Amino acid sequence: MELNLHKSKFLTSAVNAQGYPDHDLKEIALVGRSNVGKSSLINTLVNRKKFARTSNQPGRTQTINFYQVDYLCLVDLPGYGFAKVPVEVRHQWGSMIEQYLLERPNLVGVLHLVDLRHKPTADDVLMANWLKEMDMPHILVATKADKISRGQYQRHAKVIRDSLQAEPLLFSAETKEGRDEIWALVRHLSQN
Repeated sequence: MELNLHKSKFLTSAVNAQGYPDHDLKEIALVGRSNVGKSSLINTLVNRKKFARTSNQPGRTQTINFYQVDYLCLVDLPGYGFAKVPVEVRHQWGSMIEQYLLERPNLVGVLHLVDLRHKPTADDVLMANWLKEMDMPHILVATKADKISRGQYQRHAKVIRDSLQAEPLLFSAETKEGRDEIWALVRHLSQN
């Protein structure tokens, strides 16, 4: 079923379950290290430049942000790994992310974002393994594809594939490469 992107709106930000929206929409969460492009991916998916707030500074997203897109909800989680925030804040994010991923009944799948330009971090590997162990339906998305030449795609994709034991879907917020494929997979996840 096609999504009506005109029916897209920001719902709320939360730091714990008490702040989650009370709805029956199925949710797709976005996880990845700080500054990997989660907010940019959301903006590209809904065709709006400033729908989700983006920043060049790692760690800008410090809450769980819920965005309704027609009949489903995209959930932008704080990034893991390096961020210009105090260590205790990063620890709070860890428990915030874990609580959402483990306890949210609306959650039907995860978009796991990694940067195509770089070898996956130890945190990326931990997240990939956790998603597999939890038997959580997920899609591996390699962002920032426009930042490397097409001739280097396969070499970079192989590094990710070898590290995370999954085939990455290449994506660029600049060129919209991979956008339609991601939507198709998200719609599939939301129908399960």
